[in-house]
Amino acid sequence: MTADAESIQQAFNLDDVAGWRAPRYNIAPTQQVAVITDREPKRLSFMTWGLAPSWAKDPKSGGRMINARSETAAEKPSFRAAFKRRRCLIPADGYYEWTKRGKQKFPMYIQHSERDIFAFAGLWESWKQPDGAWLQTCAILTTDANEKVRPIHHRMTVIVEPDDYDTWLAPRELQPPEWQPLMAGPRSGQLKFHEVSTQVNRPANDNPTLVAPHDALDQHSLL
Repeated sequence: MTADAESIQQAFNLDDVAGWRAPRYNIAPTQQVAVITDREPKRLSFMTWGLAPSWAKDPKSGGRMINARSETAAEKPSFRAAFKRRRCLIPADGYYEWTKRGKQKFPMYIQHSERDIFAFAGLWESWKQPDGAWLQTCAILTTDANEKVRPIHHRMTVIVEPDDYDTWLAPRELQPPEWQPLMAGPRSGQLKFHEVSTQVNRPANDNPTLVAPHDALDQHSLL
């Protein structure tokens, strides 16, 4: 998430983006991410990436639940309450996915082909800590990869298009005819990607070189 505060504010029609700091090029699970919730759709909030259900005995379990399968999230105990009442948008301008060639894995940097800033469909939860403070966490919804993305990975993120922001952030339980179309994932032609350096594998590395094409002569497109 490298966009500046003003660009984020305009992209999501927000009233408040207080708290947004320096650009991030390598956000890892258990770190803070910017979110826009159904409770405060006009404000940028910040949560830990890795959802911990309210009933979890240990919030560290959330570090394992960074993603939620859209096919089962509405029924799975870990996610169903959030799916009904705690949905969010997670702004991004790109994400990494690893692809395998032979015995080696290589990172790909994936972006929206039509917009510099887009939004993942997310779920969020609050977990009460022993000191009484609330820990807020989130997860990103995923779906089956389409035929264009499948050569990289068998799953892909669910991206909510601007016309559907209000639906996903509606302050009520959504009915299947409302949310199911949103879970289809990016359509053909909506994403582009290129290979990047394996330096992204270390969360401590966080700089613009991570999103630069690994080989400028060997770029790929999902168009």
